[in-house]
Amino acid sequence: MQSKQLFAMIAAVALAAGTAALAQDSPRPSTEPVSYEAIRNLTPPVTAGDVTGRPYRVVGEVRAEVRKATVFSRSPTQNHVFRELWERAERLGADAVINANYGDARVTAMSWGSRRATGQAIKFLTDAEIAAQAPPEPAPEPEAAPQAEPQ
Repeated sequence: MQSKQLFAMIAAVALAAGTAALAQDSPRPSTEPVSYEAIRNLTPPVTAGDVTGRPYRVVGEVRAEVRKATVFSRSPTQNHVFRELWERAERLGADAVINANYGDARVTAMSWGSRRATGQAIKFLTDAEIAAQAPPEPAPEPEAAPQAEPQ
């Protein structure tokens, strides 16, 4: 009788591990740079690459961990992970998150599957800040005075 219970427990653990292992991971996001206009139109404004077209300053590093509720739940998607990163970046006053990276979902002792993510929260510079950073324009060179011709 005890061997049947032990077999049932082993089968349940194997099923749980097998189900988690078969969970599909979402494809890796592109790390190509995106334009300032493109990231402003993203919801949430998170990208795996850098941003071009507008200077920015890094506000801080953001980290997130998204967990599955049960063994039968789907693995956290890229969208779930990026939303969690964005929520943390918003608290820092950021305009976007760049260089977002996340790992594969994995089973741990405390969850049926979790996915960790990191990124850089950034704030775009205002026009005034950009102008203040611009190097001063060189002064025009004085024109040489015409020299008198020797007689």
